[in-house]
Amino acid sequence: MPLVEVTLTEGRAPEALRELIHRVHAAVESSLGANPQSIRVIVREVPRTHWAAGDQTLAERDAAQSAAAPAEPSTEHTTEHTTAPPSQEGD
Repeated sequence: MPLVEVTLTEGRAPEALRELIHRVHAAVESSLGANPQSIRVIVREVPRTHWAAGDQTLAERDAAQSAAAPAEPSTEHTTEHTTAPPSQEGD
């Protein structure tokens, strides 16, 4: 009985997870010739606050990257002023 466990950070759409389960199941069936009824797929979703790498949670890393990201360009309209060349009066 093949058992495949997939651990992901939470936040994906249910349809995406269902597609993942389908594709993993199909891959196990075709590559091992396993009985489809005996294949088990477990998807675990972990909050980003509960997953760490290098002693930093993924949520902390996200926050640090957001703080370091350049500010979004202003959406305010600016007016560019141009100066006409001096007039040539009196020539």
